[in-house]
Amino acid sequence: MAEPSRRTVITAAAGLVTLTGCAKYGEPTNPSPGTPQGAPANTVLGKTEDIPVGGGVIFAANRIVVTQPVKGTFKAFSSICTHLSCPVATVAHGTINCDCHGSKYAITDGSVVRGPAPRPLPPKQITITGDSITET
Repeated sequence: MAEPSRRTVITAAAGLVTLTGCAKYGEPTNPSPGTPQGAPANTVLGKTEDIPVGGGVIFAANRIVVTQPVKGTFKAFSSICTHLSCPVATVAHGTINCDCHGSKYAITDGSVVRGPAPRPLPPKQITITGDSITET
């Protein structure tokens, strides 16, 4: 069996590097077909009393952040940054913050307050029943 040429080896290595560079942080490398991302819908996330007014709470396992911009108004967004798919890390001073590259989003509507994020955080559906917050 003949040895591969130097050109063949270099071309194959370059292709591997290119494929590896396309993966996004925080995404599974080999997701199973039909496997839902995050927790199933209709999941109780927590209590309204746990969400501070002017702040929010990140439910990492569910990939969702719930905010309370003003007393009694609750909003929910994806907790995955729209820049490079890092999970957001904190909610403070009226923004949802991604520590990977410094993106910040408004707790009121998920809009980009500071980039490099190119798009707002996608909204998520929640239902408030009594003092319980449920992802729907």
